[in-house]
Amino acid sequence: MAWFLLIVAGLLEIAWALGLKASEGFSRPLPSLFTIVAMVGSFYLLAQAMKVLPVGTAYAIWVGIGAVGTVLLGILIHGDSASSLRLISLVLILAGLVGLKLAA
Repeated sequence: MAWFLLIVAGLLEIAWALGLKASEGFSRPLPSLFTIVAMVGSFYLLAQAMKVLPVGTAYAIWVGIGAVGTVLLGILIHGDSASSLRLISLVLILAGLVGLKLAA
């Protein structure tokens, strides 16, 4: 169950990262509210997962899910660069996340 909570927390991290851009510096009310709700939910679920999982592993997985997901959606939604180096870097992050999961 802790791993499931951690994955959902990571997905919410992606949501709030994209929400930050959509809120335009918290100047737009609805995207700002969405971002804040996603932040609170993400932190809460991360805290619940950390009751069981090692802190370093849980935090790194949470950040990794958020980073990889945000970069991929930034490429797909916002037209961010999809250079070879960026994509290779994402693969390396994913490899690290798999390694952390296997070592946990």
